[in-house]
Amino acid sequence: MNLNNKRILITRPRAQAEKFAKVLAAQGAQPLLFPVIQSVPPEDLTMLDRALNALDQYDWLVFTSVHGVNFFYDRLQALGIKKLSPKLRVATVGPRTAKALSERGVWVEHTPDEYLPEALLPGFGRNLYGKRFLFPQSNLARTELASQLRAAGALVNEVVAYRTIQAEPLASEVEALRAGVDIVTFTSPSTVHNFIEIARKNGLDPFNLPGAPIIACIGPVTKRAAEEAGLIQPIVASQYTSDGLVEVISNLVVS
Repeated sequence: MNLNNKRILITRPRAQAEKFAKVLAAQGAQPLLFPVIQSVPPEDLTMLDRALNALDQYDWLVFTSVHGVNFFYDRLQALGIKKLSPKLRVATVGPRTAKALSERGVWVEHTPDEYLPEALLPGFGRNLYGKRFLFPQSNLARTELASQLRAAGALVNEVVAYRTIQAEPLASEVEALRAGVDIVTFTSPSTVHNFIEIARKNGLDPFNLPGAPIIACIGPVTKRAAEEAGLIQPIVASQYTSDGLVEVISNLVVS
């Protein structure tokens, strides 16, 4: 597939964007970095530390992002905790999250085919009453799965392992947006909301951008956020990964 020199804006965090940009460039696109969010540690580590020091009290450890894994292990190391309890079962959303754990020698028991937190629920078994779950997650994490588990009688501890905050694109990156782009990519609701705010702060109308770009979203949750924000007719990947996003963009360009 060839993306025909399309100018594609990447709004995900800079560290993640570089790999995505290389994939797009290899297919003939002009990737343009425009990071609108970044991940930072919690302002208060009390609740996270309390949970990490009591890991042997939990039945399931649930990760919904690679960031959650990285910040979890950074804090484990800071506390001098060298390994997980052998009775602790681990579940993840998405193959990249599972890979981040396997690279640390952790066996992931459950990763659903659909890359949404709610898809994890059937894999936890039928009798959830009294089971204890730990979710190390973002301050902006969705709560649907935790609510479903509580409704089934489980005890769920959602702790902030990292915060998602607004980033500041470089002046050159803002100018690249002003010059016009063909496609704007979003990988989470927070990228949608922060992009709109940053565009406005820089005197741009996020709903009438130079080049009249197509909006491309990594999955249905992000697509819904884009639509609710007022972005028109976003396309969405069928596989909720960066590779799926490249595929849906490529198919659009080819057609």
